Parts: sequence; structure tokens; C-alpha cells
Amino acid sequence: MVETSPRTIGRTSEPDGGYEELCHVLEKIDAGLPDGYKAEIIRGRVVVSPWSKGACLRIMRGFMRQLRPHVPDGHEIDSAPCLFTFPGFGRSFGPDIHVSDEALTDIDSVHLPGEALSLVGEFTSRSTADFDRRDKVEVYGRAGVPVYVLVDMLETTVTVYSSPSDTGYRTHTQVKFGDKVQIPAPFDCELDTADWKG
Repeated sequence: MVETSPRTIGRTSEPDGGYEELCHVLEKIDAGLPDGYKAEIIRGRVVVSPWSKGACLRIMRGFMRQLRPHVPDGHEIDSAPCLFTFPGFGRSFGPDIHVSDEALTDIDSVHLPGEALSLVGEFTSRSTADFDRRDKVEVYGRAGVPVYVLVDMLETTVTVYSSPSDTGYRTHTQVKFGDKVQIPAPFDCELDTADWKG
């Protein structure tokens, strides 16, 4: 039985083979997981956590519907479970929503390159909030992902991170559900969260 809270599998430090070995371990674990769970590499460990709850779906669909007309040419927005890798940081994340360069992700591998991402959207749950609010903010920013949108289902806030740097993101804007927030370049659009409150 898989627990509903995140569960660390493996050692407290990277195995002898480092990040590459963790990727192979992750593939084996992921293949055996029941529907509704995902495995990621976070802080040098394979972490299993549940996929988003159904209550998130309405908000996720609304987010994607609003963003789709503003997606850069050659990029696609999706919520399909995909694993994006950040070898330089020893991380592999499966974002809830992602916009990525089709040319860079049309490969015969489940390990998609993190540099293909132009936007990630993460929806917090009790089990993932700490990773989404801290580790992913730092890694996505340091890896150069232009925009990270954190939809905090627990705090009912949306935080848009932009201007990636070698320390994370230089700027962020936070609003409560019900307000509008700007999604910066390369999207340059406004996200209206008016119907997210219910």
C-alpha cells in the first residue's frame, strides 16, 4: 500500500552512481506505482507522492484555457504526467502543468530535458507544499525556467516567479484567489483567478 503523504525511497544520500543511478531507480519505482501516484527526484532522493486531487482539476483546466492562446510558437501546454530532468541539480520533477518546446521533448525517453520548459505550474497539497514552495522555486529558477506559477491550494494564493537567476528567481508576485496576476514574457498575459475561490 502506498501512503498518501510523500514517501522517501532509498538512501539519505545519492547512491554511488549518483544522479544517473537515481534516474534508473525512479523508472523502476514509477513503473510499479498504482494510478494516482508519481515519483520524482528531490534533494537526492526518490520521493513518491499522490497526483493532484480532483478539486484541482477545474482550476488546472481554467489555467490552461487562459494560458493556451499565449504559448510561444513551437511550445505546447500540457498536464500529462512527464518527468523533466535537471542533472546539474540532481533533480527530476513531474510538474502539474508544463509548457515546453516540442522540438526538445520529441525524444525516445521518459527523461525530458528541463531546458525545454518555458513555464511550470505546480499545485500544492499537504504532501507536496514544502517541495513546491522551496526546492522547486530554487531549482526551476537556477535552471533558467522563465516562469514558475505556484498555485497554493492550501493558502489559496497564486505566486508567479520570473527573472530566473543563479540563486532562484529575482522577482515574484503573489495574489489571493479571486484576483488577477500578470504572467510575464514569453507569455505576457493576465491570469484571472476570479472563479477559483469556490
